Amino acid sequence: MTMDMELLQRYDAPVPRYTSYPTAPHFHAGIDAEVYRDWLAEIPAGERMSLYLHVPFCTRMCWYCGCHTKVVRQYQPVGDYAAVLDREIALTAGAVPKGREVSHVHWGGGTPTMLSPDDFSALMSALRERFDFAEDAEVAVEIDPRTLTREKAAAMAGAGVTRASLGVQDFNDIVQQAINRVQPFEMSAEVIDWLRGAGIEAINFDLMYGLPHQTVELVLHSVDLAVKLAPDRLALFGYAHVPWMKKHQQMIDESTLPGAAERLHQAEAAAGRLAEHGYRRIGLDHFARAEDSLTRALDEGRLRRNFQGYTDDQATALLGFGASAIGSLAQGYVQNAVPFGAYADAIKSGRLAVTRGVEVDADDRLRRAVIERLMCDLSVDLSAVGADLGAPPDGFAGELSALAPMARDGLVELDGSRVRITETGQPLMRTVCAVFDRYLGTGKGRHSRAV
Repeated sequence: MTMDMELLQRYDAPVPRYTSYPTAPHFHAGIDAEVYRDWLAEIPAGERMSLYLHVPFCTRMCWYCGCHTKVVRQYQPVGDYAAVLDREIALTAGAVPKGREVSHVHWGGGTPTMLSPDDFSALMSALRERFDFAEDAEVAVEIDPRTLTREKAAAMAGAGVTRASLGVQDFNDIVQQAINRVQPFEMSAEVIDWLRGAGIEAINFDLMYGLPHQTVELVLHSVDLAVKLAPDRLALFGYAHVPWMKKHQQMIDESTLPGAAERLHQAEAAAGRLAEHGYRRIGLDHFARAEDSLTRALDEGRLRRNFQGYTDDQATALLGFGASAIGSLAQGYVQNAVPFGAYADAIKSGRLAVTRGVEVDADDRLRRAVIERLMCDLSVDLSAVGADLGAPPDGFAGELSALAPMARDGLVELDGSRVRITETGQPLMRTVCAVFDRYLGTGKGRHSRAV
């Protein structure tokens, strides 16, 4: 897959990652805890739910990080936070009608493995006591190998964890030093042994391109080393340099960052090498083995996209726990207070901690469905989606006109109401989706570039 550099320069604009629609910059304070409580009470009978728990602490700051997190040197703040999470679990469960099953749990951060084995196990027990778990529920945990111990791996397995996602990013020393994340290959290999030895067999890796000092050769070296550890899935993310949002990214020397053309070459080379190793490309930036459930979901048209990226989870409600956590329900999106103090004060006073969000209307649902199918399937039938959601068949005439130049440049193919992103256009998938985003350009939010 190759792209003319002139096309890259023309279309590589700052656009959202589309893990939601509308995207987070358009959340507002009009959606509060009372609205969220009402939405929880309206989760339909028989609906499955997913739970996301955010642990906003790290032992040290990685300069590339775009997450809501803070560095702590002692355990007490983490232990105190676990107690607040326990209270929030109880408050939220009390607002959800009985009989709604949990099909998926995802622990993210920050660094969830900063929780002690006892606190992690206790919180998982609280979730199981207060929610009904499906027998096939997946429990996934994001792991910083620098904070995992054999004891923690055993505790996670004992608490029912079924999938571990390791933040690897890059195995080359010069890159690790530049991003303040020194993590030798041998450390990751040892952690994988602990996890598999404890019975956690499903393994994901996160890799990145576009980091300081990276070259195509260095990225491929990291890919080859990662594959030696036989993960089931890999995510290959482009580094988003947004120092105006994340001040610690100012620690990265911008002169060492690869340019747009080099970033594209790194992404293409890594994707090609992963294909050589037998991994299927899933949407924009995920790769999975042929037998993986994510690959089956792609082949069967069931692939979804949410705040954790690509998923085969079909739950219609995602409940977020923890400071800054985002949730998604049929009515719209909600987000907890970002500062830990404000979040904790709300929960300790017996209130849910939601402080912002957005309610979706019929047009939002229509555009969200179109964007999700493009992000997941690289194609969409606009008329069919519109018919499913009660929209007029010619509702996207303006968008089809806007896509015509991309069609002439070979990025998309248009056939009546059908839109298909070509192999050439795949790196610019988010730019294609942005055509359907009626909020983009309203002045809210600044985004990373498409490639």
